[in-house]
Amino acid sequence: MSSGSTEHHDLFPKDSGDRNGQDSPPSRIHAELEKGSTTDFQQFEATNQCRHYPKIHMEPQEESTPNLKQFIIRKLKKSCQCSSAKAKNTIFGFLPVLRWLPKYDVKKNILGDMMSGLIVGILLVPQSIAYSLLAGQQPIYGLYTSFFASLIYFLLGTSRHISVGIFGILCLMIGEVVDRELHKAGYDTAHIDPSFGVVSNRSSSLNQTPDGICDRNCYAIRVGSTVTFMAGVYQVVMGFFQVGFVSVYLSDALLSGFVTGASFTILTSQAKYLLGLSLPRSHGVGSLITTWIHIFRNIHKTNLCDLITSLLCLLVLLPTKELNEHFKSKLKAPIPTELIVVVAATLASHFGRLNEKYNTSVAEDIPTGFMPPEAPDWNLIPSVAMDAVAISIIGFAITVSLSEMFAKKHGYTVKANQEMYAIGFCNIIPSFFHCFTTSAALAKTLVKESTGCQTQLSGVVTALVLLLVFLVIAPLFYSLQKCVLGVITIVNLRGALHKFKDLPKMWRVNRIDTVIWFVTMLSSALLSTEIGLLIGVCFSMFCVILRTQKPKSSLLGLVGDSELFESMSAYKNLQTKPGIKIFRFVAPLYYINKECFKSTLYKKTLNPILVKVAQKKAAKRKIKKEAVTLSGIPDEVSVQLSPDPLEVHAIVIDCSSIQFLDTAGIHTLKEVRNDYEAIGIQVLLAQCNPSVRDSLARGEYCRKEDENLFYSVYEAVAFAEESQNQKGVCIPNGLSLSSDKLNK
Repeated sequence: MSSGSTEHHDLFPKDSGDRNGQDSPPSRIHAELEKGSTTDFQQFEATNQCRHYPKIHMEPQEESTPNLKQFIIRKLKKSCQCSSAKAKNTIFGFLPVLRWLPKYDVKKNILGDMMSGLIVGILLVPQSIAYSLLAGQQPIYGLYTSFFASLIYFLLGTSRHISVGIFGILCLMIGEVVDRELHKAGYDTAHIDPSFGVVSNRSSSLNQTPDGICDRNCYAIRVGSTVTFMAGVYQVVMGFFQVGFVSVYLSDALLSGFVTGASFTILTSQAKYLLGLSLPRSHGVGSLITTWIHIFRNIHKTNLCDLITSLLCLLVLLPTKELNEHFKSKLKAPIPTELIVVVAATLASHFGRLNEKYNTSVAEDIPTGFMPPEAPDWNLIPSVAMDAVAISIIGFAITVSLSEMFAKKHGYTVKANQEMYAIGFCNIIPSFFHCFTTSAALAKTLVKESTGCQTQLSGVVTALVLLLVFLVIAPLFYSLQKCVLGVITIVNLRGALHKFKDLPKMWRVNRIDTVIWFVTMLSSALLSTEIGLLIGVCFSMFCVILRTQKPKSSLLGLVGDSELFESMSAYKNLQTKPGIKIFRFVAPLYYINKECFKSTLYKKTLNPILVKVAQKKAAKRKIKKEAVTLSGIPDEVSVQLSPDPLEVHAIVIDCSSIQFLDTAGIHTLKEVRNDYEAIGIQVLLAQCNPSVRDSLARGEYCRKEDENLFYSVYEAVAFAEESQNQKGVCIPNGLSLSSDKLNK
């Protein structure tokens, strides 16, 4: 009739069959939600309810047998062909700036790009300095990181609105790796064997290396840049092999729980700066708990000057952040409170000589200009390669999801693969210039969008602001207290911690997602960020398996005079056909849920095993009775009484929600069919998708071509009624006579 690619709903527009696997009200048909038991089926005469429907036959498309050798040759020819047009497309695809910059509308876009770039740059100055502390680096390296990321994304990125730069969660993960490697190298040890060539003092340690003297800060940025290089390589490789599908395993609930859990770790790591305590960072599983134990053990050593400064900064930053959020629709640009606090605190610390009088911890010397480029430490790669995997996945997942979200909002498209290249090179190239890992950040992206950003050119303006800072202004932050940077970091965690307000709504919408959020959040906070991410991914996949292991199933009834069938447990006033049970299973049928499918089907319809056992017992009793009769009474009965007829003569399985079958699923369907046929009940499959039909054909389910397979539930029901009428007639007194005997 038509090609195999024709959609089934084009052939049967009236038969919805609930293809989404959920019991939803059919369109234009009024069906009331079930509040009580379903009504008894309406009795129709056989002539009225059984119209003859010719079985539909569809001719499948002929599929050519795939030849691996020809496929590879064809792909190689396509890839190796070179032409000017292909070279141009390749270059323009890798450097999107060459496409959009020549078409840049200066009058329309320049003002918004300048304003947003300037404001984001001003916000990035204090955040870059503060997040450097979180990553275990000197402040200048945070400024370098944000500068190079803004420039490179301008050249390679396809999103017009996201802000790529320093990101708190990644800084935390980098900081954990840096601290671990510093500890392994002996920089955090007070007394070390002289053979290591280490000289310890109050502020730093010096390590003798073949290249010369590399102090603690030098080694820290070596570790950070090496991790960043490896993360960038992973991201570029994933882009090259187009394995961005990895990000689909990071659901919104999982990412949200991970960010919230990591926020508690960030808050914990910054608490010592607010109190002015000098404590080593805890490593490994349970570092959050051990850090708080160390804090409370040393609480009596709190520096009062740092504590008072922290409280004053909190009293200023928290209300102004809330005001910015509350009046963001009325403000043309957010108030740069962080920059104001940094400037004021630096002036107060400098002129009050707080470091000299109260021994407060300050940022110290921030050099100006660029440092000479330096390659990552190749010897460190075996130690940090595995750490870079989680960092790379989190970085590209957040970047791609934010870019797609804002592209959809503003009506343009982004290339996810190119975004992976962009964020990868935002890590690879800066790793040679003393930088650490970057990604998109939601808070700065929202600021960028709300201040009128139009294109990626705003990133250049942001880079110029940062360039001005570390070329000229950076040394002025010498007296800035570290507690101020810690307060800025903690205040910027508000967004992640506000997720707790959304939990009641999340619970109402989807309880499983809420459980995933809690498991990921708690494991990320109480164990470690990497382990928390792994547990979150495994648990979310387990929840998916659990949903398919015990899915929803229901019996279906006919809606009014239509050809629609819906769940009898969800709606009332549905009609049932005498002797026919229609069963829907809302999940793929595979090895995990095969027993659930079988047991649920038998429970909701008729258990053929029990019927078979009952029939055997009845046959034994009948033999005993016949033996007694033959011994004492002559046979005077001409018509033999048969066992009571079964209430069901056909079972229709609605396969519209079964996405696929595996070998175990096919075997289960065969078992079900054999069990029911043994007691004289037909099993018909309806609305199988092409994948299921192909699996059934390969598994030799059908003895004949398309036997007992139907394109709609209504067609299967009509076939069952017609075949039953042709097979025989049930007489009310319990006698079973075939149609041939009646004709005699």
